[in-house]
Amino acid sequence: MKNIDELENIDDIDELDELDEEGSPSMYEHYSFKAGKGQEPLRVDKFLMNFVENATRNKVQQAAKQGNIFVNGQPVKSNHRVKANDEVKVYFAHPPHEDLLIPENIPLQIVYEDDSLLVVNKPAGMVVHPGHGNYSGTLINALVYHFENLPNNSSNRPGLVHRIDKDTSGLLVIAKTEEAMLHLTQQFFHKTTEREYIALVWGNVEADEGTVRGHIGRHLKDRLQMDVFPDGSHGKEAVTHYKVLERFGYVTLVSCRLETGRTHQIRVHMKHIGHTLFNDERYGGDKILKGTTFAKYKQFVENCFSVLPRQALHAKTLGFEHPVSGEYLRFDSELPADMQACIEKWRGYKINN
Repeated sequence: MKNIDELENIDDIDELDELDEEGSPSMYEHYSFKAGKGQEPLRVDKFLMNFVENATRNKVQQAAKQGNIFVNGQPVKSNHRVKANDEVKVYFAHPPHEDLLIPENIPLQIVYEDDSLLVVNKPAGMVVHPGHGNYSGTLINALVYHFENLPNNSSNRPGLVHRIDKDTSGLLVIAKTEEAMLHLTQQFFHKTTEREYIALVWGNVEADEGTVRGHIGRHLKDRLQMDVFPDGSHGKEAVTHYKVLERFGYVTLVSCRLETGRTHQIRVHMKHIGHTLFNDERYGGDKILKGTTFAKYKQFVENCFSVLPRQALHAKTLGFEHPVSGEYLRFDSELPADMQACIEKWRGYKINN
């Protein structure tokens, strides 16, 4: 079951237009949510609209009318009120699109490969696994084309040990055997891997280095965002260590090392301390958060957004113990051209001003 505090991608609900003709409850579970402990009574149609991107009230009500929405194992009408700890599920006659893994001949940038694993450098714009309206063109679609019999992880995703966001570029390790999957997964669980990201953030980060601690879980109002809960009341423990690499006045280039690996961790932690990632649309970094009011400056920032049309985040370094040989492997990748170009622009702006 997908717990709302653990989801990375929230699928859209376009399937609600594809109800089976007889309206009978179908075999395949498409959505499963558990209401939080503090959930106030809320109509199930409104509840689902909060959690499923692109849902409309009409689609949800149609699904309920056809008997496709269940609460605690019982079909319900759209006006049924969801309460704390209720389990809400949506079924359809066809398998979820993200489970229909179609092999696609998509080139992979392979940094390293042996019989047990491979390390790939994922470009920005590529989704790691199907979901959230992205059912093709993903890294997994490419992996199942190029490699046979990849082991499934606990979410039935072939080869996948960890993941990074669609618009984040950088390194990922992929397991090719069951032994490698188990060994690598344990390393991530026990926090023994090395993961360094390079980020460009808004504002002048005053401390040369520091650590951000604070549980990360689903935002209580905007379910497409994550949020920090310093008191530990929601989410899971998250720790990010950062170090300033270069200052440009209105933005700062930082290195971030992950101690944990929560959804959107760096993006949320940096925003939490007042330094939202540059051009991070989901968290408000696509607006001018620091700087002057001069039109010339505004035009400069817009040009930077055009050069780097995504959040400024790259998974630069990845280190782990080889699951068979025990050798420690460490891989490093260059910043992609779009991030380099944006950084150079800021470097030039700082010099000229």
